[in-house]
Amino acid sequence: MEASRSRRSAALGAVTSLLLLVVTVLAGSPATAARHSVPSADPAAIRAWNSIATDTIAANLGPSRPSGQAVVWHGFVSAAVYNAVVGIRGDYAPYKGQERGPSTASPEAAAVAAAHRVLLTYFPASRAGLDAAYADWLARIPDGAAKTQGVDFGQRAADRLITLREGDGRDAPVQFTTPPAPGVWRPTPPGHLPFIDPWLGRLRPMLLLSPDQFRPGPPPALHSARYAQDLNEVKSMGAKTGSPRTALQTETALFFGGSLVTQIQAALRDYTDRHHLGIAETARVFAAANTSATDAVITAWDAKLRYARWRPITAVQLADTDGNPATQADPQWQPLLLTPPHPDHLSGHTTVTGAVTRTLSGILGTTRLDLNIPSEITGTTRHYAYADQLDQDMIDARVWAGIHFRSADAAGAQAGKRIGTWALTHYFQPLRPHR
Repeated sequence: MEASRSRRSAALGAVTSLLLLVVTVLAGSPATAARHSVPSADPAAIRAWNSIATDTIAANLGPSRPSGQAVVWHGFVSAAVYNAVVGIRGDYAPYKGQERGPSTASPEAAAVAAAHRVLLTYFPASRAGLDAAYADWLARIPDGAAKTQGVDFGQRAADRLITLREGDGRDAPVQFTTPPAPGVWRPTPPGHLPFIDPWLGRLRPMLLLSPDQFRPGPPPALHSARYAQDLNEVKSMGAKTGSPRTALQTETALFFGGSLVTQIQAALRDYTDRHHLGIAETARVFAAANTSATDAVITAWDAKLRYARWRPITAVQLADTDGNPATQADPQWQPLLLTPPHPDHLSGHTTVTGAVTRTLSGILGTTRLDLNIPSEITGTTRHYAYADQLDQDMIDARVWAGIHFRSADAAGAQAGKRIGTWALTHYFQPLRPHR
């Protein structure tokens, strides 16, 4: 009896060992590994290609071009990357009805392919650098079906975005024809450059229904007390010399005196990295912020074309023509910063900032943004814990720089917030819990 039990135990042990061996072999086989491996989905790829996009756009437009055009290109790239990622992951509603991709595809490969395709389409002069970066990033992703599927779907997402933007009014021959008069914009010193990129005010929005959907009312009338208050404030606080600005106020004006789009992209990269957002969440942050910013630029330029309000440098120097007894002319007055070549109302900087802060607040569910924003002008970085702090600093900065009236700044911030609210009401909504 005992011998029989021993034989049965030995036989059972042999069978168990054989089964374990089979399972081990199968688990280690290439076919099984391919079935059970998780497609590559490192969000660092989105941050890297956002940085590549920033450099590519600056190289093609000029790093200090005083226009909101750079924001538009970031909107295009971010929307394509977003669709490439969420089309595979399924976490959020795709932008403008993008098709679904295979769930087995690599969203990382899709993001890289989408960004590369959009940038190469619009900036073919940068092909060498873009192709080299593309090859480098693809080499980091394991070869296999997931990578191949991801690249294919990412390119399709990019092509879909490119098709959507055909005939959208880019570089249309929009002319600024309002004749000079008191209150009307005209080219400003020292360069006396014409209105830059007026077509932005007629560009088809990415999210809104029309460029004028959130156009605010007109600026204060020249004869009004509000106009005199605006002019006298900027004349004092925005003067290049003799201003009572504090050192901190001057530093604030200078801090936001460079490329706002570069500052925003750097802040988003830092935030998504520090907070360890996944690839779908990261794609959503960039897409929502940059498409909102794109429509903020369009809204601001629409108002600039519509209202054609003169800049402070013109208003102060020609205050004896405005018909307001509370203002006095100073023909020698100069602002702290050079005046960009487009009208005052609305402020592009505050409209974009308002749109981005409202969009991020909606995504995060709180006005506590925790943003680190760098400045290439001052070489410093500022931490903004809350949205209203950033909005207020931006409004003040443009007045203290001497290049905007406060009413143009405040109206821009409010228009931007309306854009941000619209963005998250109609786009980028969650579809199911994140994986």
